[in-house]
Amino acid sequence: MASAKYIFVSGGVTSSLGKGIISASLAKLLQARGFSVTIQKFDPYINIDPGTLNPYEHGECYVTDDGAETDLDLGHYERFLNVPTSQANNVTTGRIYHSVITQERQGAYLGKTVQVIPHITDEIKRRMLLLGQSGEFDVVITEIGGSVGDIESLPFIEAVRQLRWELNPNDSVVIHLTLLPYLKAAGELKTKPTQHSVKALSESGVQPDILVCRSEYPIPPEMRKKIALFCNVAPNAVIESLDAETIYDVPLLMKKEKLDERVIKKLKLTSKQEVNLDSWKEFLGRLKNPTEEVNVALVGKYVELPDAYKSIIEAFIHAGAYNECKVHLKFIQSEYITAENVHSHLEEMDGVLVAPGFGERGFEGKLEAIRYVRENQIPFFGICLGMQTAAVEFARNVLGLKDAASTEMNPSTPHPVIDMMEEQKNITQKGGTMRLGAYACDLKRGSKAYQAYGKGHIFERHRHRYEFNNQYLQAFEEAGMHATGVNPDTGLVEVIELQNHPWFVAAQYHPELKSTVLNPHPLFVRFIKAAITHYKNRTK
Repeated sequence: MASAKYIFVSGGVTSSLGKGIISASLAKLLQARGFSVTIQKFDPYINIDPGTLNPYEHGECYVTDDGAETDLDLGHYERFLNVPTSQANNVTTGRIYHSVITQERQGAYLGKTVQVIPHITDEIKRRMLLLGQSGEFDVVITEIGGSVGDIESLPFIEAVRQLRWELNPNDSVVIHLTLLPYLKAAGELKTKPTQHSVKALSESGVQPDILVCRSEYPIPPEMRKKIALFCNVAPNAVIESLDAETIYDVPLLMKKEKLDERVIKKLKLTSKQEVNLDSWKEFLGRLKNPTEEVNVALVGKYVELPDAYKSIIEAFIHAGAYNECKVHLKFIQSEYITAENVHSHLEEMDGVLVAPGFGERGFEGKLEAIRYVRENQIPFFGICLGMQTAAVEFARNVLGLKDAASTEMNPSTPHPVIDMMEEQKNITQKGGTMRLGAYACDLKRGSKAYQAYGKGHIFERHRHRYEFNNQYLQAFEEAGMHATGVNPDTGLVEVIELQNHPWFVAAQYHPELKSTVLNPHPLFVRFIKAAITHYKNRTK
């Protein structure tokens, strides 16, 4: 197989323009043409990975099959491409420096002075080329985090500059994403921020081949010509990126703008087939033309920043489209839920999801939410801490173990129904106590989880420290809370379900991380089905 082609995506003017969505959309278009594509994210922060970052800082931490804690953009990559990513797909400045410093301590540089150029940039380039050298991919898209002009991004831009010289002229393309702000007072779009952004990128030695311009309004032809003239690109390489109704419209919008054609021409690729987006269009048709609707509460502690639950939100979109149902998500701060007001929060809900998280803030509110849905037969879905909270609530209010708790919240609880595994207790380094990545789970025949998956042996992704304490399993089972999913190697409980309830399922793993446009996660699909039934009964 010929060596891979490389696409570099940078951004300017402001953050949050959607480099990840543009990268994923372009990848989807190339994939639809028959190319094997992967996307990698290079983040400029010095953390080794986002694993220890507060979700308010950086949104959710996305976990891959191989246990890497990564940027949430990798979730977009997987949801669009339906192909798993790995640790190799996310690299931070911290990881680069850690690698270089480790080599320096081992004497790998033979006493030389270790510098940003060439040592840091060489390590960046090595990582940028790594996936392309695997022989698995025709095209590797590299998204550079941050904005051009940030001091943190400079080594990455310099690495791109060097690679552009080292690769063959038709083996790489640079796409720069900018903003065309609309000035209401002037009544027009302004190109100057884009000009300055491209100037800053050019001053670093990188000339973009294609400009993708985010805008709230269509870009007039004359303005495209002006941008092309001042930014030194071809007029047909100025791509309009209008605000979309949903991120899943963007591949079709980029196809209309011929972004994939411009890239293919620049890289001198031969398209393997006509673009086939039939299944994607079918998904959009179901998404935009629902025949049902439900109200679902997402109870969590980070609800002020929806990106903290990005994969859960997207999984609801996938499952809603599958069921031709509009899911109205209501975000509820668990800190504010009490025994007195829980009814007013949840009485109009057709389903309640208690979200994952760490720490005791909002824990009691989650307990009240679960007690309410258990007693009032409202479909319930618990994920990770949501499953652990369901176990604690059941122990307290059904088994009568008054002070039952997780040792995360109360280390001295007399009834640790959720506890840390013995082999983890002596590990002190953050992240070291985590169970991360894909683990096996065996499902009991006849259970709701088994019915959802349609099979008894699954692999799901984990990110947690604490586990269900099997010393309490018999008491739970006798009282009607069954362990319907168990890890076959360790015996750890993975799924619990409540008997005599329309839909009460909680999983220790994170099912949302494997939900994609073309493969909605079965647990979310069945949860929404149960919510639809509840809605119909509620509104009779």
